[in-house]
Amino acid sequence: MPKPDPITGLKLCADTGSSFGCRLKRRLGTGVAKALPYYLLGRYHEHLGTLEGNDAVREIATESILGYSVTTESRVACLDIIVEWIESDGRGRYLVCANPHSIHVAQRDQLFRHSFKHADLVVPDGAGVVLASRILDGNIKERITGSDIFFGLSDIFSRRGGGSFFFLGSTTEVLEQIERRMMVDYPQIRVVGSYSPPFRDAFSEGDNKKMVEIINEANPDVLWVGMTAPKQEKWIYENRDRLNVKFIGAIGAVFDFYAGRIKRAHPVFQKYGMEWFPRLLREPRRLWRRNFISNPSFVFKVIRTRINNR
Repeated sequence: MPKPDPITGLKLCADTGSSFGCRLKRRLGTGVAKALPYYLLGRYHEHLGTLEGNDAVREIATESILGYSVTTESRVACLDIIVEWIESDGRGRYLVCANPHSIHVAQRDQLFRHSFKHADLVVPDGAGVVLASRILDGNIKERITGSDIFFGLSDIFSRRGGGSFFFLGSTTEVLEQIERRMMVDYPQIRVVGSYSPPFRDAFSEGDNKKMVEIINEANPDVLWVGMTAPKQEKWIYENRDRLNVKFIGAIGAVFDFYAGRIKRAHPVFQKYGMEWFPRLLREPRRLWRRNFISNPSFVFKVIRTRINNR
């Protein structure tokens, strides 16, 4: 068996092979000038960002979904990367969850778009993003939700004997319920603080200053933000340089799920990418636009991208 390339991780095997690595080798070998733009602009776009730890460099494999670099790493690999960040000397690295609606909105909202473009890790939260990768001959194999990251990281911290979390967002009642449940589910993890910000369309500089001061005083390892998109991503993007936090996760509805305020869809719906359906039935006024305008528009753009890149 051929060994993976140390930079790309691809197995560049014999010319007759059928894997992605073999096809890439043949394509670049026979027509770099014609083929390279296709790989850069769409079909198998692999952007390998570097993450500097203490002395090591960790590479993240991504591919372009309508111009956004979404990770092709597995859920386990993403958790490993986040743990490396937390154990490193860096700070302010953050994660956002990509779904068809968020990508659709980001294309029209410049600040939201910047928050996605500058995120250190963009995970394929929506089934539509996984579908888009398949249409574009990409390498995203599974959904990675905010819940996957929250519970996965909590399990790792618990097994390792602790760590500290701060929860920003939602209501005081939800935050209190989260803290009570964390004490039962993950007693090794310290919840060093929580804060329910004012319910406004936009925060004032005074609001932002207060939130930053409260978080920095608590000095958590992880900051979980649950303000719903795009508000949470914008806030993280604009304030991360002022935060003394190793990792920030924008996980939105996970606050309500974990507090028991909203019941997450049955695992069967999650498995088959239909988690949106029960939520639509529960909140049709809030979610109809997402499911009947944003999602179809996203799929149409993906199909158009595929046709244009042929």
